[in-house]
Amino acid sequence: MKNKKRTTLLRYWTTRYLVTLIIGLILLGAGSLWWIQKTTLENRLKLMEYLAVETANRVIQPNGMMEVDPFFNRMLEERARVLQLEKEPELFITDLNGEEIFSRPRHMGLGRKGPQNPNKMDIPSEVIEKNDTVQKLEVEGVGVVYAVKSPIMEGENQLGWVVLLQSSDELSDVNQEYRLLIILLGGLGLLGWLVIYLLSKKILKPIQEVAFAATQIKEGNYDLNLNTESNEQEIYELVSSFEEMTNRLIQMEKLRAELLAGVTHDLKTPVTSISGLVQAVRDGVVTGDERQEFLDITLKEIERLQAMIADLLDFNSLSAGAFTIRPETCNMNELVEDIVCQWAVTQSKAVHPKVLLPEDVIYRNTDPLRLHQIMINLLNNSYQALDVDGMITVVLTEDYIDIRDTGSGIPDEEQSYVFERFFRGEKKKLKVRGLGLGLPFSKMLAKALKADLILKESNSNGSTFSIIWNNKEG
Repeated sequence: MKNKKRTTLLRYWTTRYLVTLIIGLILLGAGSLWWIQKTTLENRLKLMEYLAVETANRVIQPNGMMEVDPFFNRMLEERARVLQLEKEPELFITDLNGEEIFSRPRHMGLGRKGPQNPNKMDIPSEVIEKNDTVQKLEVEGVGVVYAVKSPIMEGENQLGWVVLLQSSDELSDVNQEYRLLIILLGGLGLLGWLVIYLLSKKILKPIQEVAFAATQIKEGNYDLNLNTESNEQEIYELVSSFEEMTNRLIQMEKLRAELLAGVTHDLKTPVTSISGLVQAVRDGVVTGDERQEFLDITLKEIERLQAMIADLLDFNSLSAGAFTIRPETCNMNELVEDIVCQWAVTQSKAVHPKVLLPEDVIYRNTDPLRLHQIMINLLNNSYQALDVDGMITVVLTEDYIDIRDTGSGIPDEEQSYVFERFFRGEKKKLKVRGLGLGLPFSKMLAKALKADLILKESNSNGSTFSIIWNNKEG
């Protein structure tokens, strides 16, 4: 399989963000251009209305006649500058029938035809006929044209019309605003890309550290120093979880080494003992009662070996799911009491555990054999932790079973590892031989019974393990 070419996370996301940003700015720019053209057109049409009204008032002379004063052209030029138009609008003064009296045409070729103006066209008749002050027209050879008209009034009498004409393209032309918009959008795009680049680089730094740490772990180097100081919750959880995972791997590596040494020792010791004892019996070194004692010791060592092998086989079977659960409705009061009594009888030294049962009988659908295995393991652990005057108490409730002891407790630094396979505490290593599979095995059995096994508390006054049922049906 060919290796797929990959890109860095920084380049991947900044490139896609830049493409998305450009598309967004293009859409924003298109919308802004449309809005600028629309508002500019509306504003200029309103200014043309004011200009038409002003012109209509200015052409009426005191004698009631329509005349244009000498400063009229200058006034129109000043108003064109106010409109910010490169070309002045076409201005016409007509009588009531639309006949041209005065005109100031510039470039569109509108106006009265005549020998001196053969290329001119008449003002469209609908401009005069319609009552609308502002009209949009389609003029052949010119395109879309807006016409603005205002009546020329003398008192109550109307004498004519002032008509202003300007093409739609000229009214919507705002080159200065376009340039400003382009500069603003370009600046926003550059700023947005720079911000996302810097932020992505900051976020990627701890991820890159974790990726580098993972490479180091793959090569077998667990001596890492990750910076867990982060303000982002997700980044903090990622780095902290990875650091915790590294600590777990270090612990597992330590457990693996200890397991090899421990299993080798625990297997070698009884095998050596068995070999020496059998050889002594075979060679006749011991006879009589001493010979029988040697054989009894041999059987005990063999039983110890069988127990260790059985632990490994049971744990592997449970891990692989090759076991069965046979649930049945059990009287939990009787079952728990019987398990504790049977266990107490089998101990080499007298032990008197206390069993606290509820007044009402509790019935639960569970596998009594598997529950027996869990409780026996917990009782054995509690017994091993007891001092001379220690006490074991078993408490049954509707929701859980507690096994408490008054032993020395589990050190704080070891409590998070008690359910790790092959883990054995420092104190227990010196007192009891084993593989460290009891609690992990019991926890897996509890899960199979739809329950959970937890270390509820542990301190210098003792420890409490709890079998907690996940639901009422068990």
